[in-house]
Amino acid sequence: MYSWNDLKVWKKFLMEGEPYEVVSYSQKVVGRGGSIINIKAKNLLTWSNVPKTFSDKDTFEPADITTRSYDYLYNDWENYYFMSQATYEQVSLNVKSLDWAEYFLSDWDKVTLQEFNWVPVNINLEPSVVLEVIDTPPGEKGDTATGWKKPATMSTGLVVQVPLFINIWEKLKIDTREKQYMGRA
Repeated sequence: MYSWNDLKVWKKFLMEGEPYEVVSYSQKVVGRGGSIINIKAKNLLTWSNVPKTFSDKDTFEPADITTRSYDYLYNDWENYYFMSQATYEQVSLNVKSLDWAEYFLSDWDKVTLQEFNWVPVNINLEPSVVLEVIDTPPGEKGDTATGWKKPATMSTGLVVQVPLFINIWEKLKIDTREKQYMGRA
């Protein structure tokens, strides 16, 4: 069982029989009364965010989330399809459950899906991915008014700010947590 101080951002727990993931966490000390914990939790089955308040005496059951390796196959803009590397079984995730992860997926990428009761509910991304630039304006010498950055559209549709020297068709390393340019690949 988790206690109140175990509930941190990204921690997964069960509430009313459904798995939740902590999105934000704050604690308020109320004198002799103890502490109040305010969290925003994302339901991993319905993808809705729910604000909740708990006392420091509450306990939480950990969610039994397992992970398995899959290959990303394709999408139909509503669902994203993956194939198990072990059993060749295909599963799908709704675009709502990906929560921006779709901007980092390229065909045949190896990914890890989180499963609750053998049903995929979420995706684990690597800290960085390599994507190709498909559109960016040319950088001009001496153009420093914009902070030496320009927008670049990646092969997945993600738009990131990149230095002026980046050109079309270059492969870039992108941080998946911050959605930012890290360097050339």
